[in-house]
Amino acid sequence: MMCLKGSVNMEFIHENNQIVVYSPDKKILAEVDFPLEADGMVNVNHTFVDDSLRGQGVAGKLMEELVAALRKTGTKARLSCSYAVSWFGKHPECGDVLHE
Repeated sequence: MMCLKGSVNMEFIHENNQIVVYSPDKKILAEVDFPLEADGMVNVNHTFVDDSLRGQGVAGKLMEELVAALRKTGTKARLSCSYAVSWFGKHPECGDVLHE
């Protein structure tokens, strides 16, 4: 997995079918949503990064967090988010979490 160089120290909160970064005032600064579609399969359908964090590799780090969470639970993913499709296309080593 790739690592962010000089990454901002952020706390990624793993919630039910979502990984989120909140500001101190609880505003969502970054998120990836992956609702359950079927038993053992989620749909990665939305990735968001606030303008204040763009260009720092935050979306890629969200994907890394997602892959780790999916591997841990044995869950497979279908991709309908254009960013996720692009990211997984560039990271074939993470394809083991994708639904065939």
